Amino acid sequence: MAGFAMGGPLGAMVGAALGHAAENGGSFTQFQFTSGNPRIAAPPRQRDQVFALGVVVLAARLAKCDGPVNRAEIDAFKRHFRVPPGSEGDVGRLFDQARDGNEPFLPYASRMGQVFADNAFVLEDVLSALFSIARADAPINRAEDAFLREVHVAFALGDPSWDRARGASAGRRADDGADPYTVLGVSRDLSPDELRATWKRLMREHHPDSLASRGVPEAFIRSAGEKVALINAAWDRIKRERGL
Repeated sequence: MAGFAMGGPLGAMVGAALGHAAENGGSFTQFQFTSGNPRIAAPPRQRDQVFALGVVVLAARLAKCDGPVNRAEIDAFKRHFRVPPGSEGDVGRLFDQARDGNEPFLPYASRMGQVFADNAFVLEDVLSALFSIARADAPINRAEDAFLREVHVAFALGDPSWDRARGASAGRRADDGADPYTVLGVSRDLSPDELRATWKRLMREHHPDSLASRGVPEAFIRSAGEKVALINAAWDRIKRERGL
């Protein structure tokens, strides 16, 4: 698989991880699909390497759910992930190996869920990217839906995260049609005080200093402004609808 030139915070993480591996003389193709217990089960040195390996494997396995991987799915992958020059071959070989293998993919998703348990929004963004890949060539089919639900469970994400990831991948924002309560991850029966408290908590959690203290990768810290904008747009819409 060739032609990687990807962007966005997710892509920056993949690029950083692969860049570190290249600098250290490593290769992601060392992870062989030869048993039901992939080497990802052994803690790697860097959490971003867990991320990079996991997203390539999950994307490849998802893309073949509906048959041979096609250009639309590859292009969707490229919109979300970036690979630095010199690492395209490694990523392509890993993608092909994961696509062609029959070993379980869930250990990769579970390991990502463990490593990023304290930063669930990273996992939510990965799930959103997978939704985009699934939608790239046709509406999501039964096999793709089952795959995405298994990843969602392995990530240990809640129902609001599923709804947000599905909506975000369809291009909906809090200010143009997405349910603002879903964006905030709350039910509609919360009181104004409870909603305000939730909004304040989310704003604190997504402050760059808070993200840095929790070990969130720099790529996501740089993109925190977009997440904050979505949260604020959702809160503003709720205030308008409720006359607050």
